Amino acid sequence: SGRQSLSRLATFMSDYDLFQIEVVKGYGLNEFREDLRTCLMKCGCEDKVQTFLFADSQIVKEQFVEMVNNILNSGDVPNLYKNEDLDVITQACRGACQSAGMVPNKTNIFITYIGRVKKNVHVVLAFSPISSAFRVRLRMFPSLVNCCTIDWFAEWPAEALYSVAHMKMTEEDMGLTHLEGLLACFSKVHKDAEASAKDFVANLKRQVYITPTSFLELLSGYKKVLVGKRKEVGTKQNRYQGGLDKLSEAAVAVAGMEDEIKAMQPELEKSSVEVAQMMVVITADKEKAAVTKAEVEVVEKEANAQRAAAKAISDDAQKDLDEALPALEVAVQCLKKLKLSHVQEVKALANPPAGVKLAMEGVCIMFDIKPPKKADPDNPAKKIDDWWKASQTGPLSDPKKLLDDLMEFDKDNIPESVIKKIAPYIEREDFDPAAIKKASVACEAMCMWARAMYKYHFVARAVEPKRQALKAAEADLEISTAKLNAAQAQLKEVEDKIAELEAQYDGAIAKKEHLQKTMENCKIKLVNAGKLIDGLGGEKTRWTESVKELGAQFALIPGDALVAAGMMSYAGPFTASYRLGFEESWLQELRTREIPASEQPTMREFLGDAVKMQNWVVFGLPNDNLSVENGIIMDNSRRWPLCIDPQRQANKYIKNMGKKVQEGMDTCKLSDAQFLRTMELGVQFGKWILLENIGEELDPALEPILQQQKIKDGSSWVLKLGDKTVTYADSFRLLMTTTLPNPHYSPETSVKVTLLNFAITPAGLEDQMLGIVVAKEQPEMEEKKSALVAESAENNSKLKAIEDEILRLLSSSEGDILESVDLINTLATSKVTSTEIHKKQEEGKVISAEIDEARKSYIPVAFRTSILFFCVVDLTTIDPMYQYSLQWYQLLFQLGVDAAPSAGEQDERIKNIIDYFTYSLYQAVCRGLFESHKPMFSFSMCLKILTGEGNMDQALLRFLLTGPTKDVKDGKPKPADATWLDDKMWNEVLTLAQYPAFQGVEDAIIADHAAWKTIYDEPEAHEVPLPGEWNEKLTVFQKTVFLRTLRLDKVTAAIINFVISEMTQKFVEPPAFDIALSYNDATKLTPLIFILSPGSDPVGELLIFAGNMGMENKFDSVSLGQGQGPKASQMVQTGMTTGGWVLLANCHLFTSWMPELERICEQFNPEEMHQDFRLWLTSMPTQQFPAMVLQNGVKMTNEPPKGLRANLMNSFLKMDDATLRDCKDANAFRRLVFGFCFFHAACQERRKYGPIGWNIPYSFTNEDLTTCRRQLKYFLDESVGGQIPYKVLQYLGAAINYGGRITDAQDKRLANTMIKVYVCEDSVVTEGYKFSESGLYYVSNGETQEEILDFIRGFPLTPKPEAFGMHSNCDISCAQNESMALLENILSMGGSAGGGGGGGGDSKEDVMGTVAAELLQLTPKPFDFVEVEERFPTLYEESTNTVIKQEVIRYNRLLKVMIATLPQFQKALKGLVTMTEELESMGNAFFTNQVPENFEKKGYLSLKPLSSWSKDLVDRIKFVQQWVDGGLPIVIWLSGLFFPQAFFTGTLQNFARAQQIAIDRLGFGFTFLNDKTPETITEKAEKGVHTYGIYFEGCRYDRKLARLEDAYPKVLYDEMPPCNFVPEADRKPPAGVYECPIYKVLSRKGTLMTTGHSTNFVLNLDTPTDRDPSSWIRGGVAGFLALKD
Repeated sequence: SGRQSLSRLATFMSDYDLFQIEVVKGYGLNEFREDLRTCLMKCGCEDKVQTFLFADSQIVKEQFVEMVNNILNSGDVPNLYKNEDLDVITQACRGACQSAGMVPNKTNIFITYIGRVKKNVHVVLAFSPISSAFRVRLRMFPSLVNCCTIDWFAEWPAEALYSVAHMKMTEEDMGLTHLEGLLACFSKVHKDAEASAKDFVANLKRQVYITPTSFLELLSGYKKVLVGKRKEVGTKQNRYQGGLDKLSEAAVAVAGMEDEIKAMQPELEKSSVEVAQMMVVITADKEKAAVTKAEVEVVEKEANAQRAAAKAISDDAQKDLDEALPALEVAVQCLKKLKLSHVQEVKALANPPAGVKLAMEGVCIMFDIKPPKKADPDNPAKKIDDWWKASQTGPLSDPKKLLDDLMEFDKDNIPESVIKKIAPYIEREDFDPAAIKKASVACEAMCMWARAMYKYHFVARAVEPKRQALKAAEADLEISTAKLNAAQAQLKEVEDKIAELEAQYDGAIAKKEHLQKTMENCKIKLVNAGKLIDGLGGEKTRWTESVKELGAQFALIPGDALVAAGMMSYAGPFTASYRLGFEESWLQELRTREIPASEQPTMREFLGDAVKMQNWVVFGLPNDNLSVENGIIMDNSRRWPLCIDPQRQANKYIKNMGKKVQEGMDTCKLSDAQFLRTMELGVQFGKWILLENIGEELDPALEPILQQQKIKDGSSWVLKLGDKTVTYADSFRLLMTTTLPNPHYSPETSVKVTLLNFAITPAGLEDQMLGIVVAKEQPEMEEKKSALVAESAENNSKLKAIEDEILRLLSSSEGDILESVDLINTLATSKVTSTEIHKKQEEGKVISAEIDEARKSYIPVAFRTSILFFCVVDLTTIDPMYQYSLQWYQLLFQLGVDAAPSAGEQDERIKNIIDYFTYSLYQAVCRGLFESHKPMFSFSMCLKILTGEGNMDQALLRFLLTGPTKDVKDGKPKPADATWLDDKMWNEVLTLAQYPAFQGVEDAIIADHAAWKTIYDEPEAHEVPLPGEWNEKLTVFQKTVFLRTLRLDKVTAAIINFVISEMTQKFVEPPAFDIALSYNDATKLTPLIFILSPGSDPVGELLIFAGNMGMENKFDSVSLGQGQGPKASQMVQTGMTTGGWVLLANCHLFTSWMPELERICEQFNPEEMHQDFRLWLTSMPTQQFPAMVLQNGVKMTNEPPKGLRANLMNSFLKMDDATLRDCKDANAFRRLVFGFCFFHAACQERRKYGPIGWNIPYSFTNEDLTTCRRQLKYFLDESVGGQIPYKVLQYLGAAINYGGRITDAQDKRLANTMIKVYVCEDSVVTEGYKFSESGLYYVSNGETQEEILDFIRGFPLTPKPEAFGMHSNCDISCAQNESMALLENILSMGGSAGGGGGGGGDSKEDVMGTVAAELLQLTPKPFDFVEVEERFPTLYEESTNTVIKQEVIRYNRLLKVMIATLPQFQKALKGLVTMTEELESMGNAFFTNQVPENFEKKGYLSLKPLSSWSKDLVDRIKFVQQWVDGGLPIVIWLSGLFFPQAFFTGTLQNFARAQQIAIDRLGFGFTFLNDKTPETITEKAEKGVHTYGIYFEGCRYDRKLARLEDAYPKVLYDEMPPCNFVPEADRKPPAGVYECPIYKVLSRKGTLMTTGHSTNFVLNLDTPTDRDPSSWIRGGVAGFLALKD
């Protein structure tokens, strides 16, 4: 509805910060507290305004709401802050606390903090009022109302829908010419969906929510569909038009091609002559050029030889130079590095080192400087060279010049004399650069230079001859080169001339080739044109039509798109009939608004792709319209689909389709531990994810995926999943399925997904079942059919691909289309392929037609199985445990086909299959049904079959199920003397007379109502022929319908007769309980489920069966309950490994563990399980039992069979011949066992009659009977002289074995009386001893089990009450209730089948308000107790004064509650006060005409509906008021007393005190005033009290005979005459009376109060009788102070 969106908008407009929790998997109380703390501390510490937005979908635990309630109330949550948080708060709020003038202690600072929180936090609760949880939370947490401003979001009105649609449609130019009409249509679509949703839940009990979000989805979906379809249609149209244009161009081009070829032929011949002449000239010139070229080659060869010789000399010289050059280069580099300052340093040396002198000496020698002489220091007489002096005067005199001289030294012309002088130095070890470097860097470089010059001299000297040789060779080469250049110039001149000629030649050739190519192209084009025209000639007409159709379709898109978008947005959850209604309604609206649309626009026609849909069918999608529409919605919807898939059709289809997905598909369940990891990988790698077995709530962790909250991150999309950011792949798809047949998804969930109703349809199922039966009967044919379907789908895909490729090539080709090789080749290939495909398709059509014709013969089988499946599926509306999967049904059908009797003729074989499967289905389903539902299932099967065959009058069926929906006005009056015919009956007769088959029936009754009264009077009314022609005129079904009008109680019996007449006797005889049969149907993967009913306990029989199967030592069991989950899980795991049997009992007592049970069963892996493993489960019916386990399990009920005969059959089926012979006195044993079995059956069957059968419905079991049988055997085996201890057997059976369960004293009396009839001496010794007056039931003389069973089969199918010693009237109310229950169940299974007339009534609130107002007006004022106290003081001699005061007190309590709560309820209904749980319960009771619980707690015991109860209350208060006003009444109306036991005690007390007798000795004697009525009694009783207001049930009191007699037929209750209760001392009941128990109300059962009295039982009344009292005991005769109405 936009609650959260508007809250975010308001927050943004107010410039606040929005805070909202993010619920992920595992989010709990601690995380919520942390989030709250974060939000509140921002408000309090940072002084920031926060909007705390909290939605009810985020309520993981109810404690969340409690915390929010605390925040609303006080701004704080107890114990929310840690110590470190308090430190932060103290630091943040200390200043604010001081500024407020408060002492900054902890308390004041925290108060300041809370003040900030209250000021800054804005709590917004986005709660939905849909469920009862909202009301409960309002009551539990008052601050949700008291501290909040409640803003109700109602449905959007039409104006709002129009406004939003207008804004959305005008955001961009959509090119809509009928915008106004479309906007109105949008509103219409939404309103229709809302109305249908209400109708859907009213008729089918399926809840669908239509929200504003759905409307926004409609608008966005419409825009998407509109744009997409326009683009698709436009593209197709352009392609077809482009193809047609290209074909036209080709046709025009072809027309002039032949003339062009003729014109080019002479020119081509002329070019050929010119080319030949030019070739002669070129050949001659080439010969001359060849001579010149040879001469040039000789000269060139000589020049090359000379060039090679010169290069060899040069290389040799260079090789020698390369030896000296590295050293020279090193020296040069050193000289370059040498700085002037370095030389100047050397020059400045006064006494240079030896190395310096030596180096300078070498330099002087190299420069050929003569050294002056100086005296030798060692020998003054001797003169030596003074090289240092020479150095100083020479090289060192000008350091800069020295450096230049060194660099520019003429190394190539060093004199030999210098070389000789320097040679000795070169050999010296101290004339080494490394050694000299130690003395001077400059001198090092000069040393290196000197040594390099020395080495270079010798190399250069060796190279010089080679240089001379090189110079000579280069001179010769220059001469040869000149010659060569001249020759080459001459050659070039010749070659240029040839080249010119060749260019002319090439031009001529090119011209010739061009002409030839042009002619060839023209010829190819002509051929291609022929291929093109031949290949596409047939398409041209179709394309032309397609262009026209697409053009017309384009104009209709806006209207068609509306229907398609509406269906996509709203139709998913609805069934086929509702979808059809949508399309019809919306089409009508389009017509009204004059919006262009197709003749019959449907989503399938508009969005469906024929090829794609055919492929879907191949993947397993049912071929019915509903399923195909679901496939289209799945394919086009923006939201991820959630398929309601009780039969797993969608699941199968998705899995098959997923196998073809390139990225792959993963399957997971919410119960999987790694399901979030699977989701992450799917999102990241673009896989398809199938999420199976979804419940009614989705994991909050799925929220980002469901909302598609992807964010742009660079060039890709990312999605935050929990605390991880995952790359989002566009190919990712999420698909969800649920097997729940009728899930209730909240509005919040509904708008996040696309709900799709995948419940299988009759047409879809019929097609599947036809495939199964044909595959079984004629497997080759079915394989061929499947192959044809697959091949046809593939061929259609190929044809479409071929056409698309041709159109693509045509539209994308540039230039001449006839030159497109790809197109022509594609066309050629396509032509061959399409021809082959068309041929195959034609052959396939013929074969398919033949196969279909052959398959048609099996359609009756498929049709029958289809309609029966829905009969089985509908059972889930009766009981949540009645769930069956399609897989189970299909497997049962396959087994049925295999087991059905064979036949020579096919028609006979088909009949055998139908008959066999119908009965096998009846047996299989009945094993899992309760007894009360088995006749209903038989009737349902019969109705389905007859309806399917068209043999059922639906109007009459509706009447049978619902009766009249209104009173017939202006009808003929009923006969005045027909007192037996009440108004209700006559209204039903008049209503029925309006149907054609019954016209005139009312006249027949008026004419001879006595004849029709026979039906009313006869106990077996369903067997009585109708009077006159009507017996022959009406069918069995029509007679059943008529019986409803006069004898509703016999409708069930009539229905059974009807089923027998249509389907034979065996369909009303359900199979007996047999574990072995169910075990044989199960596997290690199939749980076996016992569906329990009160009193049933299959464990004993299961243990016996386990023993028979040798599994007693491998059998483990646990009764489920709190804390037993881990033990149960371990048992199952152990059993799967070891092959044991595991029993998990009472699953209904541990519903919280049921999801775990479902997870365990889901994860059954046959490869990891022992073959002998079996899982046994027992459970009472419960909604929480996992549907998947139920659907796949084998279900059994161990309820006592319904009916005396079935019960006896069941008992003796458990006893074989050996058991019946296993006794010393076998004959007596068999006869007494029969008696015990009859007693057991009677005990069971009496329960169906309600309180008249047993006061309390006890849960007797087969174990009780087994114990009696064992005891009987023991006593007979131990008996001496054949004496049978009958009294012992009777006592053990009635008081111990069965009596141990009985708690009510009257029921104990009944059991003791009953057993004396069945287990007695007469039953053994008296031949033909009868158990009932009719004589139908007596002891069997059979000796074997089969003989006894045959004897029992002779008993009536439906026993009469007399079989149990009861009056036939007892059957009436029981049978009526039974009949109504059966009809109501059939009605609920049929969904919307009903009588109509339900619209336009008051709302629930109106009804409740009216009832409350009327009740308040009727409620008397409380008594004035002070006044009563004064009038009736407590007196010793008058105890009744105390009684009246107690009555006043009790009635006042009730009246005060009513007066206090009724006005409160009226205020709560108007919203003026809180609707508390008590008031809400009151309102619900008012609506259903029941007495509210708070009235019952303070009120008297009553079974009356509220309308009667209120009148009764007024009568009671009136009676008490008369007592108050006038004293003790003459005649006491016992029904008006709140606590009658107190009145009787007071009466006895008065007598005891008056007569001075102990009250314990007193009892009542009873005198019936047979000739009196309460009105005629005018004087008080002399002794005791006069009373009235007692009603007998089960008999009547005959005033003339003054005794009990049998009740009149159809008269259920008889008022007893006034009775005088007379206290008597030491009274003993006289002979000839029946101690009749008197109760307050008809329910009979009660509880013991603290006073020692029962809440219901009053006393025993001695009633005169001339019969044995045991007959009245067995008849359940009792008296009552108040009836039901």
